[in-house]
Amino acid sequence: MRRSLAGVALAVTSMVALSFLIPLAALVMSLVKAQAVTAAEQRAAALAPILTLTTDPSALRESAASLDPAQQLVVHLPADAGALGSSKAPAALLERAQQGRESISQEIPDGWICLQPVVLPGDRVAVIENFVPEEELTHGVTESWAVMSFLAVALIGGSVLVADRLGAKVVRSSKKLAQASRALGQGDLDTRVDPVGPKELRDAGVAFNAMAHRMTELLAVERELVADLSHRLRTPLTALHLASERMAGTPESARVEAAVGELEAELQAIIAAARTPLAVGPMGQGMLGTEAPAGHEAVGGGASGPRCEAADVVRRRTSFWSVLAEQQNRSCCLDLTQEPTTVGLSDDDVAAVVDALIGNIFRHTAPGTPFGVEVVRTAQAVELVVEDGGPGIPEPDLALSRGSSTGSTGLGLDIAGRAATATGGSVHIGRSSLGGARITVSFALAPQAPSGRRPRISRRRPAWPHRR
Repeated sequence: MRRSLAGVALAVTSMVALSFLIPLAALVMSLVKAQAVTAAEQRAAALAPILTLTTDPSALRESAASLDPAQQLVVHLPADAGALGSSKAPAALLERAQQGRESISQEIPDGWICLQPVVLPGDRVAVIENFVPEEELTHGVTESWAVMSFLAVALIGGSVLVADRLGAKVVRSSKKLAQASRALGQGDLDTRVDPVGPKELRDAGVAFNAMAHRMTELLAVERELVADLSHRLRTPLTALHLASERMAGTPESARVEAAVGELEAELQAIIAAARTPLAVGPMGQGMLGTEAPAGHEAVGGGASGPRCEAADVVRRRTSFWSVLAEQQNRSCCLDLTQEPTTVGLSDDDVAAVVDALIGNIFRHTAPGTPFGVEVVRTAQAVELVVEDGGPGIPEPDLALSRGSSTGSTGLGLDIAGRAATATGGSVHIGRSSLGGARITVSFALAPQAPSGRRPRISRRRPAWPHRR
């Protein structure tokens, strides 16, 4: 924008300067020439009265020298007396002035000639000649043009400088507004701008601050609503606790009590997260003012961000779901790599991915449908593979869109996608060898853990029955 404004100022000022400079230059030349010619005519007219009084050559030479030190005045006496001085007048013009008795002032090749006839006694005609050389006709014109050119260049430079300064002010305001918009889009909800610059940009800055403030208020209200709705689930949880106590002594009581305890822990974590200050980054990049729940410290964490062993988290969460799978007669296979699987996510983030993917199997496949979970270590990533023997996913691309799945919220795959993206990974949906869907979530490996602290290595589980 600065360059554009400077270019516009340069073009406009140049046109204005040229529109005045060219006529003014021609006017200066015309004035200088007119002044030189007028002076020559005045000198010739001043010598005419002297010529009428005397035709003495010495007196005329002395008078001509006093009037014109450059000795350009020449007196042409009648034919029998000759000329006093060096004549530059063409013979035709001189004869015309003598015979026609007319004053002549016109341009000749080397300058300008002025001829003034004077009638002497006896009807004789003398002619006074005054020659103006070319350099006298243009005396001072070059200097005047140089001064005008300098003033024009200074005017153009000044206008470009002023336009650049104004443009810089506008550009700074625009850049600050753009930077604040990017920061807000990246999750920095505290970013604001100082409205400066032209009125339009100041209005835009005020509107941006109002929008950011309102957005923060709406997000805070939404989080409070989530916390309130989650808190309302405590009532049915209390009823489940009482029911499990009445079932004490039965084979199912321990399983029900464990499930209720797990649900209560998850509900407490949701309420705690909703009550903390707003998040400022995507999953895996930290939550402003949010601390990891007790017992969920990230392995290898530190200044580099959250870290955990993905295989350990997958083992714990799959163990939880295997109890429900046994109740529904689902076969569950788990295959974990023996290599380190450190990823840049917290335990809760990885657990949320595992719960979302396995929970989808329980919600969208019939009881008795087998499923398997596998963790594979590659050169640059850790892959979590969850597959089942259900009907599969007919439109994988649509399923990866948040809230687009038919009969589903689509949030499960969205959770997996956001977690993978936070580490630089991806999610892929394919066809399982069990006949159903095969979902592969790739997490980029986290940087090597600090020295003196060895990563945990998971034990390898028995291979799935359908694998060789």
